[in-house]
Amino acid sequence: MTPAEAKEFLKKNDIKFILAQFVDIHGVAKTKSVPASHLEDVLEDGAGFAGFAVWGMRMGPHGADYMARGDLSTLSLVPWQPGYARIVCDGYVNDEPYPLDTRNILAKQLKRMSDKGWTFNTGLEPEFSLLKRDENGQVMIADDSDGLDKPCYDYKGLSRSREFLEKFVESLQEVDFDVYQIDHEDANGQFEINYTYTDAMTSADRYVFVRMAGGEIANQLGLICSFMPKPFSDRTGNGTHMHMSITDADGKMVFHDDSDKNNLGLSRLGYHFLGGLLAHAPALCALLAPSVNSYKRLVVGRALSGATWAPAYISFGDNNRTSMVRVPYGRLELRLGDGSMNPYTAAAAVIAAGLDGVERELDPGEPQNFNFYDYTPEQLKEKGIDTLPQSLHEALLALEADDLFKEQLGADFIDEFLTVKRMEWVEYSRHVSDWEQQRYVEFY
Repeated sequence: MTPAEAKEFLKKNDIKFILAQFVDIHGVAKTKSVPASHLEDVLEDGAGFAGFAVWGMRMGPHGADYMARGDLSTLSLVPWQPGYARIVCDGYVNDEPYPLDTRNILAKQLKRMSDKGWTFNTGLEPEFSLLKRDENGQVMIADDSDGLDKPCYDYKGLSRSREFLEKFVESLQEVDFDVYQIDHEDANGQFEINYTYTDAMTSADRYVFVRMAGGEIANQLGLICSFMPKPFSDRTGNGTHMHMSITDADGKMVFHDDSDKNNLGLSRLGYHFLGGLLAHAPALCALLAPSVNSYKRLVVGRALSGATWAPAYISFGDNNRTSMVRVPYGRLELRLGDGSMNPYTAAAAVIAAGLDGVERELDPGEPQNFNFYDYTPEQLKEKGIDTLPQSLHEALLALEADDLFKEQLGADFIDEFLTVKRMEWVEYSRHVSDWEQQRYVEFY
């Protein structure tokens, strides 16, 4: 789309305002509303922001503005907000790409791929909880009748939330998402939406749009669309599984090889990429499961339904959903991520880890196709299978100790990420919960 075509697009769709959008270090959408007549300002100079006011930019109140410069290829309607369009922006400071802008960080890693003649593709599978607040402000399941102990794929649970789901899907379809299925997931009030994979940058842009759409459409209906990793302690958490593949200049799938002796359809390069993911798994945890709440999902054990969809062990297998990485023949599915991740940071970290495995020809070992939850941690340790970090604090220690991410994502970015997330951990550690009051207030 040229600027002239963009202006025609805005006129044809009666667009009055453009949301110049970027994300903070948490992956949360930030915007300015720009009159459509000033599109060229966003494309050339960018929309100006005080970077000091945004999480994770490492900018002071005395510095230059953070300029969000629009990527014209991302211009689209905002279907739930008539008269508005969105354009995804890259961050610039003093007319240079800003190194702590996470879209820029992903672009740097994607260039490493393109220098090899490769395109890195991802398919993200967002899970979310449809909730509401009662008269006391307490969060609860939106559909009072959605109470089965094992509700996965339940027709009634899906049907009774269809007003929200239909509006949600129609909004995504209107901006060219190829949505191919929606299902009720394993927790009450939990759903997953699936749409066709694409290149990693577009995939990350779309993931932000999904969270924007889900949140606002639910709000219009008096509901909450939550991507919180673990809203309820006894129910399955919200993951964001990342399917990944690489295509070369001829469109060949680089991970795919039918001669694989393990019958996983993986090439030698695919195994090396996988080896990198496993080698850097503890540090990856911090970037793909970056909240305190994430580690209520990545826990050793099952949910009330008896099923689990979250990994706790550093491993891979065929169709093994208790593994950190599942191999659905010829591609990889990383199951670490959850709804709190920044999709740009997550994809950049995965590329950095995977390419390290390729460059060092790391061997991931043999696939493990048994149910890990039938074994004790000690038995798994004997098999050489380690446990993923079980708290944000543990994951941050692993990230700090792993120099790869400082080298590839930027030392300043990693330092800022650690600073912000350690503040979160300290705040959580100092919080006195209801559980503590109930257990200890008269205990002694």
